[in-house]
Amino acid sequence: MFRRRTPEEEAEREARIARDVLLGIAPGMRTGRRVMNRLPADPRCKLCASPFRGPLAPVLGLIGKKPFPGNPKYCGFCFTEMIKRRAGAEVESSYLFADVRGSTTLAEQMSPSAFREAMDRFFATATQVLMEHEAFVDKYVGDEVMAFFIPAFTDEQHAQRAIEAGQALLAAVAASETPLPVGAGLNSGVAFIGTVGSEDKVEFTAMGDPVNVGARLASAAGEGELLVSMATVQSAGLDAAGLEHRSLELKGKTGRTEVVVLHASAE
Repeated sequence: MFRRRTPEEEAEREARIARDVLLGIAPGMRTGRRVMNRLPADPRCKLCASPFRGPLAPVLGLIGKKPFPGNPKYCGFCFTEMIKRRAGAEVESSYLFADVRGSTTLAEQMSPSAFREAMDRFFATATQVLMEHEAFVDKYVGDEVMAFFIPAFTDEQHAQRAIEAGQALLAAVAASETPLPVGAGLNSGVAFIGTVGSEDKVEFTAMGDPVNVGARLASAAGEGELLVSMATVQSAGLDAAGLEHRSLELKGKTGRTEVVVLHASAE
């Protein structure tokens, strides 16, 4: 006889499904990818391999298999069910924050429209770089961009890809026609990845102490600096010998946070 799941059992099941999706090991994902890879043509969703171009792309788009606004390298179908069911799970990932140093002073020296244009250029540059490095661009807050890197997107190399993205972001901003003073922070650890919000507004985001630490590191970074926590260093297998080390007191943290200091990549 069929037994209805209790609310607790249903919540556990939803979390398990969400975790498998975020880790890229959900049942049927690999088979589905093999099927989709046979259909023309590139580019494709990095998660399910659905083609965004070719004769079947318009049809697939009708069921949501079209570029997702958070990162157009992935399709909305991969996240629709999770958002609809308010699903999510605790997954080890990496969290990158980058913001403009002295934006208050900068805003005083410019008209509101000019300041907005400057920030739009920064966000456009940062977003392009982050997406190229398989990030999920979460949000823009004031003068800051936040992104996270999950195993399903990065073949479990989330920390390494996040470091590469942070350095590339600093390089791209510095090389732009109107460079802005930008600092960044990066941390790794287990956080909740999934949907949050009310019935009227739901967002796909990352929440937890590792995320907060990443934000604090960005606030402590100087212009052109990427502060990387030791958790990320260890996860990425980065050789920190010879790199600058700092011991920081971060707001809201009881102990000191050890970091290494990186700068823009040579690319």
